[in-house]
Amino acid sequence: MASCELNASDRMQLQVASLLSGVSTHGDQHLAEVERDLVQMDVLLDEAIKKLCASFMAIDQAIGVQQETLDAVLATGMAAPEQNARLQALRDEIGRHVGAAVTGLQFQDMTSQLIGRMVQHLAGLRDVFGALGGNGAATLPESGSEEMLAMLDRIGDRVGARCAELNGLVRSTVNQRHMESGDIELF
Repeated sequence: MASCELNASDRMQLQVASLLSGVSTHGDQHLAEVERDLVQMDVLLDEAIKKLCASFMAIDQAIGVQQETLDAVLATGMAAPEQNARLQALRDEIGRHVGAAVTGLQFQDMTSQLIGRMVQHLAGLRDVFGALGGNGAATLPESGSEEMLAMLDRIGDRVGARCAELNGLVRSTVNQRHMESGDIELF
């Protein structure tokens, strides 16, 4: 009879070790995803800031040249054909720069998606730990018993089911969803 309890005790120790290892592995996966998403978000924000800065500086320069051209037209009292062409070219250039600035704003949408993914990963980690905490310490059966093994099996099944549900969320594409000026797909 002592050998049966020792056997059950050994099985329980192995099962607890396996369960904790699974929780650790799953937690590490979510935390690694959050870390990768943060790095990607940093790159996106850096790129967006550079694009926006360059676009707004170019807009400022184009508006300055346009103002100089308008001042020349006003000084002569009449617009020459080359001045009209120059004003049209400046209007087109300003339109391109505004479009580039709007494209830079699309990175905010992608950054928001990455933040949403990070929240999902953290919620997944919380859910896994919640599945472990579903059976409070007050309800633990006697150590080494078959009831303990059954309880650990149920906890392991809940954790495994939650991990499988969250598996589809682990890697997904970040897409530009807003702004009418074009589509961008990253990662």
